[in-house]
Amino acid sequence: MIALIQLSPILLVISLIMGLKRPPVQAALMGSLLALALWFGGLADPFLPATLVRVLQDSTVLFLSTACVIAPGLLFVIYLERIRANQALEGWVSGLGWRGAALAVFVVLGLAPLLESMTGFGVSLIATVPLLLALLDRQVALRIALTGMCIMPWGTLGLATVIGAALAGLPAETLGAWAAWTSAPVFMLAISLALWLMGQRHPLVYLAGCAMAGLFILLLHLISRTAGPEIAGVGAGGAILLAGLAWARFKEQARLQFPRQAWPYLALLAAILLLKGLNALFGIADLLVVQGNQVSWKPLASPGLALLCVSLLLIAREGSQQLGQAWFNRAKRPLLTILFFLFMSQLLVKAGFLTSINQGLSELSASLLSPLIALFGALSGYITGSNVGGNAIVMPSIAHLPLAPSLLPIMAAVQNSAAGHAALGSLPMVALLIGLAKGSHEEEQSLIRFAFWLVLANTLLVAAVGTLLASAITTGG
Repeated sequence: MIALIQLSPILLVISLIMGLKRPPVQAALMGSLLALALWFGGLADPFLPATLVRVLQDSTVLFLSTACVIAPGLLFVIYLERIRANQALEGWVSGLGWRGAALAVFVVLGLAPLLESMTGFGVSLIATVPLLLALLDRQVALRIALTGMCIMPWGTLGLATVIGAALAGLPAETLGAWAAWTSAPVFMLAISLALWLMGQRHPLVYLAGCAMAGLFILLLHLISRTAGPEIAGVGAGGAILLAGLAWARFKEQARLQFPRQAWPYLALLAAILLLKGLNALFGIADLLVVQGNQVSWKPLASPGLALLCVSLLLIAREGSQQLGQAWFNRAKRPLLTILFFLFMSQLLVKAGFLTSINQGLSELSASLLSPLIALFGALSGYITGSNVGGNAIVMPSIAHLPLAPSLLPIMAAVQNSAAGHAALGSLPMVALLIGLAKGSHEEEQSLIRFAFWLVLANTLLVAAVGTLLASAITTGG
């Protein structure tokens, strides 16, 4: 009974979002207030001011590391819309001559991952939805557009993976590298499903599509392990896109000149590479470290710095008319939601709410633990509509499990992948997609059902590969 009471803040969040259809920001606030009330009421560890200070310290550091990517990222997105960068990109891509299976590969594994990795917030849909609607049947186009969001754990310059690594006490490179393997079957499913929806039935087409997915996965792993997850999605998606450009050039049916209106994407890529180079050569990230109780943040290594530089360049070129209000309207909900979720997660961990839960989980074998974590991860990602929010709820529990050092990265990767690939099918994402496509209520309900089954399939795949990896590590150890 006490364990159920201690879990009640999480259960309240789920009930408010799924049952009462309340916005995530309200659910996160109510969950945080309930956790505080239970703590003050003696239903967790005894209240100590020092514990509250530690909760506030780590919540603040984690929030700053998140906000300093989201805040300039939303500025970047606003200017992309003002200068119609994505419309120009969509027109450029449609002129490359990609049709049939090639279109599926280079949207699902190339264009969509590249754009979503650089921006997040579903921005890739702004480019892919009009493109797909122009070339495919409407129902097929909407489903492929949603399927193309599969890069989620590496979206917004790998923010969710970086935050998840901090919550799990792991290097971001380690979590990103393992997440590439736990997400691997999801990418295989994504391209296969896209090909099936487009009416492709020849086995060789699926073999070629899965080969491209294999290259994509390998690049995600290698770049995450060496350069970090911040640039892994950009690198993997960009490589597939370059392969598509080479194919189009070989076919002599494409104009390869990049649209001038989409120059901010190239500027952001250059800024990211410059930031990574300066850190590799001179270690500038170590010049400024914001230290919490158990987590730390290096602002000079944050991809938010690259986003900020390009956003300031856009402000200088395009002006700042009505910028403040437009930015505030977009930023307030996601930032407040993440703040409350991070505070609730740190409170649940540091005030002892999860002790009995962790004791129960620690008694499970790795083969049972992986599916359970995948289930919790998918649920957290789906209800919050956010990979970061999902990690904030579940990842601290994984970090406190008495796991072997070799198993912790795998279980953390299962959580990260499950939350990300469930968030792609969440209700906010479906609503955004329907809004962009000006869809009907019937289309929205149909897409919600499709998204739910896609989330379920993704969760089962992540759980299965997590179990296999854990068994191999356990057997090998």
